[in-house]
Amino acid sequence: MERLIEQAYPSLGLALDLLERIRGEAETRGLALAVAVVVDAGGNVVATQRMDGAALGAMSLAIGKAYTSVLWGAPSGGFMQSTQPGGDDWGFNATDNRIVVYAGGVPLHAEGRLVGGVGASGGTAEEDEACVSAAASALGFSVSP
Repeated sequence: MERLIEQAYPSLGLALDLLERIRGEAETRGLALAVAVVVDAGGNVVATQRMDGAALGAMSLAIGKAYTSVLWGAPSGGFMQSTQPGGDDWGFNATDNRIVVYAGGVPLHAEGRLVGGVGASGGTAEEDEACVSAAASALGFSVSP
């Protein structure tokens, strides 16, 4: 049928592969990431995982980082400065309690299309982002538009 939009998002198998790679990245860096989350282009959770010894409260942060990155097709940390008082995006992070503006969430682009997002929490924001970016790139995703 004409005028329908085709959607693509990570399968469960691909999401689990991505989580395994993120866990491997975290282990090589000596991190116990609380969670790694893969969401589809609509912000729905496909798979989650919490490493042994990771903080219990980090799941909501990882989901939020993944959601934020897929919502805007950009890394979640890119909004940290602009959402501060006086910034161009001030207050944006208060409009939806799922939005998290710390680094650690990246969009997943495949063949030039936004297909999902992934987020992690448990290390520093920069460590979280390094783990998800490395894992996504290793599986052939681009994390920038």
